[in-house]
Amino acid sequence: MRRATGALLLWLMSVASPMAADQPELSLPLACDLGETCFIQDYVDTDPGEGQRDHACGLKSRDGHRGTDIALLSFEAMDQGVSVLAAAPGIVAATRDGVQDRPVSADNRAEIEGRECGNAVRIDHDGGWQTLYCHMKSGSITVKSGQQVQAGDVLGLVGLSGLTNTPHLHLGVMKDGEVVDPFNPENRDTCGAASGDGLWRDVPGYDRAGLFTAGFATAVPELETVRSGAARMLEAAPDQPLVLYAHVFYAKPGDTLTLTAQGPEGEIF
Repeated sequence: MRRATGALLLWLMSVASPMAADQPELSLPLACDLGETCFIQDYVDTDPGEGQRDHACGLKSRDGHRGTDIALLSFEAMDQGVSVLAAAPGIVAATRDGVQDRPVSADNRAEIEGRECGNAVRIDHDGGWQTLYCHMKSGSITVKSGQQVQAGDVLGLVGLSGLTNTPHLHLGVMKDGEVVDPFNPENRDTCGAASGDGLWRDVPGYDRAGLFTAGFATAVPELETVRSGAARMLEAAPDQPLVLYAHVFYAKPGDTLTLTAQGPEGEIF
């Protein structure tokens, strides 16, 4: 699993200032059980400089990340179909479809320039608020511009389009074109878990443990190559070693990471 890096696109700008009373109330934008069949992988980066920091001053973000990433547990779950839901009532402002579902790589990175959000839906809410739903499955979007939607209405399916290589939904929240952290809408520059529910109807629980990346290499990698993604190998010759690596943080007793491998003749281990 490797999450997309860099800024997400077109509609995403800078972090906004304190909110007005007309802020929307958000519900979970995926048809999944948080902590069971999906999990929050990344939050908005609240560190104004280099490096990353989530709203609780943990590591669950990436430098410059401008949304909340809710990930599925596997590609199989994506293939089965997981619905993306409108987080709040509004009117569909824009959609994009037809971007291919495939992991980003050095070979195809240039092809998605300007379409890093992949297949997407943007919804207008009252008072200059918008929500943005990225990386949806090609051909799955079920709404059209100008359509009225209610919280919980199906917008499409989780996919693998745009700047990503793991199936997840990127939820962006904007006020007058500026990014807002739904967990920290007033942009508090304080450490520790935030009090209150932010913009959420029922605020999702926070767990500081997480996974930066995992993959296969043909030699024991240096940490810097793991961080940059250079360690990841997509092919190996029969006489080469096969090394599995993972980069995790704040693991707790009882946490388990399971890796499997498939070959042309089926399961290897």
